[in-house]
Amino acid sequence: MKKFYHLSFAVVLVTLAQPVFGQAPTTAESLLTPFVEHSELAGAVGFVIGKGGELATVTVGFADIIAKKPMAADSTFWIASQSKPMTATAVMMLVDEGKIALDDPVEKYLPEFKSQMVIAEIDDDHVLLRKPVHPITIREVLSHVSGLPFKSAMEEPTLDGLPLNLAVRSYAAAPLATEPGTHFQYSNAGINTAARVLEVVSGMKYEDFMQRRLFDPLGMNDTTFWPSETQVERLAKSYRPNKTKDNLEEFGLGQMKWPLTDRTGRFPMPAGGLFSTAEDTATFCRMLLNGGELNGKRYISKAALAELSRKQTPDSIKNGYGLGFSVGGDSFGHGGAHATKMDIFPEQGIAVIWMVQHVGFPGEGKNAHGVFKNWAIQKFGK
Repeated sequence: MKKFYHLSFAVVLVTLAQPVFGQAPTTAESLLTPFVEHSELAGAVGFVIGKGGELATVTVGFADIIAKKPMAADSTFWIASQSKPMTATAVMMLVDEGKIALDDPVEKYLPEFKSQMVIAEIDDDHVLLRKPVHPITIREVLSHVSGLPFKSAMEEPTLDGLPLNLAVRSYAAAPLATEPGTHFQYSNAGINTAARVLEVVSGMKYEDFMQRRLFDPLGMNDTTFWPSETQVERLAKSYRPNKTKDNLEEFGLGQMKWPLTDRTGRFPMPAGGLFSTAEDTATFCRMLLNGGELNGKRYISKAALAELSRKQTPDSIKNGYGLGFSVGGDSFGHGGAHATKMDIFPEQGIAVIWMVQHVGFPGEGKNAHGVFKNWAIQKFGK
């Protein structure tokens, strides 16, 4: 990957504008370091990529505060729900191949959904079920309007403790909360269901499809459901505000089962199980910036990309969601449960990746991402 700039605590090469005489240049590091100094941000990797390659890498703060381990460009992160757009992209590969249609009912591929009902009335004393107006569709499970729950009761205490086929059967066994297509309900279950359809249609395990069709061809060597021991060593620790909200305290990845290297007791979770790095995530975004193609290989058609990145939720629903992507304004992308974020700006010709591991921030820490994103747009946007 071509590299133009790299920033760290030691070296700063990118400036926002030419400095006034005697005035220090405005750098991304100088904008972000105060958040670290005020204990509002443990550490971060900021990455900006364009259609042609990397534009800037910024590292600030610590991957481990107590150990004084600096954040590194190749630090590993649990990207959580940023897994959703990657899964949706894989599903669209099968749409491109004519093996799936977005408006196909899920039950066409997964018979366990054929008898699913929807809740018509519910209170403390009774639940009344009825047949839904129409069966849930592939489009609806990818855009969070299927009526499926966030997760099932079986997915406890962690999100990675069930094989995909069993998790999806648990969704089919419960009634829909709302009529399909009428309400936005953010749903891991929906994305997982789409991934199970991918398995059935492709005849390949979901995780194998992702590896062979997306991660390996793109060179995303640090993106995995099962981090190796080396990748776990590079994993940034997660933090949250302390009780007095004036400092940070360590907070584990409680939604994942440990050890993360275990391939027998841990299972791939399409809606939120991936670990990755800033550079790997940026590579995925660069492919999308280039219209679904990278280095001479086409992954998805332009038509498929248009479906992924346009608002799929009805006008009556304020939530702007595409297929596996959040959409709005001039960008599309997704965030993760521990505050990672990717934003793709097609008109600006850039994507901005923000890698942190935080469950909340003290003080002004929540603003650090916006500060970096605005700097990146001003510096590299068209």
